Amino acid sequence: MQHRPWSGQGVDHASLMDRVYRHQRHFYDATRKYYLLGRDTMIAGLVAPQDGSILEIGCGTGRNLVKTARLYPHANLFGIDISAEMLDTAQRAAQRAGIENRTWLERADAAQFDPHQLFQKSGFDRIFISYAVSMIPQWQSVIRESIRHLAPGGELHIVDFGDQARLPGWFRKALFTWLRWYHVTPHEELFTVCKDLAAEQGASANQQILHRGFVWIAVIRAGE
Repeated sequence: MQHRPWSGQGVDHASLMDRVYRHQRHFYDATRKYYLLGRDTMIAGLVAPQDGSILEIGCGTGRNLVKTARLYPHANLFGIDISAEMLDTAQRAAQRAGIENRTWLERADAAQFDPHQLFQKSGFDRIFISYAVSMIPQWQSVIRESIRHLAPGGELHIVDFGDQARLPGWFRKALFTWLRWYHVTPHEELFTVCKDLAAEQGASANQQILHRGFVWIAVIRAGE
């Protein structure tokens, strides 16, 4: 399992992510588990087909791909990230977990990527995005691009921060302020955008709200 040098678009954002995670990647998983809720619920909901293909957009440290590999032992796993620092960590995680023989990682801009060029794939049975939509400036383009790369009947699963509507106002204000320090912007229009983009491409969209609105999960299913 190797990832190739990358010279694509989104260079400024890539540089920012490398700076942000150059050191954080070493303790990222230990700290994020306390507030990146809903990730395992989303992974369990993938219900990937036997020998299916699963792509993670913004694969980060590889934590989610390792979890996915354990739950779906016959699936082929793929991951892209704009940060070379994170890809290095993800590759090491896959090797430690013993899944490197069925895991492919590449550096790419999620707003515009070519699965055939990267992985010799025309589409994926499942694509998921875990707490990355709120960090990507062109997040709507990322969702649109992901839908385009679903196989017939494939699904895109997104988990991210919700609107916190059922939580105290002081908590919401404090959380959103803190998230901005780390270049994270939750999108209250996420469900609406997913519904509109799904309809645009002949797909359907569903939603799930967890932990009193702290977590939102959106699922977009492509037509057969």
